[in-house]
Amino acid sequence: MSGKSTLRKWEISLLVALSIMLLTGSWAASASGRVSGQLVRLHVIADSDEPEEQAVKLDVRDAVLAYLEPKLASASDSREAGDIIASELDGIAAAAEGVAQGRPVSVGFGEEYYPTRVYENFSLPAGRYQSLRVTLGEGAGHNWWCVVFPPLCLTTAGTEEAFESLDEGTREIISDDGEGVVFRFRILELWGELLEALGCD
Repeated sequence: MSGKSTLRKWEISLLVALSIMLLTGSWAASASGRVSGQLVRLHVIADSDEPEEQAVKLDVRDAVLAYLEPKLASASDSREAGDIIASELDGIAAAAEGVAQGRPVSVGFGEEYYPTRVYENFSLPAGRYQSLRVTLGEGAGHNWWCVVFPPLCLTTAGTEEAFESLDEGTREIISDDGEGVVFRFRILELWGELLEALGCD
């Protein structure tokens, strides 16, 4: 009798835990899709982790952002921003090469997976985003990633204006700085990794 009762409690606990995970995962997946559909990310990868290479990475980041800022000023949404970026790859490469001090530069644009990231004023869920990827040399160093459209990673004033360009629901999702929203983003990230491991991606 006691054994059956204990087993039943374990079953109930397991069902409750699975229900919470599914509900949380469902919310996070919905949030990820909503956010990723409105953003274009920037991913800059250094040649190595040597201090000089990391400094060059940041110079390249600044040059790429400066090049794209006026180009993307007229973009009304992420789709249009993506089209502009895709048409400007040669110019982006030239801007990067101008400060790369002779290092090879590889530039590409497409869909890329990003893990959950927590920034100073906002958090972004894990998911697949349109992404501009700039690789220096061997691309074996630490990377820098943020958002190129809207320009959430520029000056504070620019960030505030960029926030206003997002719909209200997205602003609420990414500007929620509580531990709860980050936890739910992490659940989504773990769920995605599990599906990938099982070959369900």
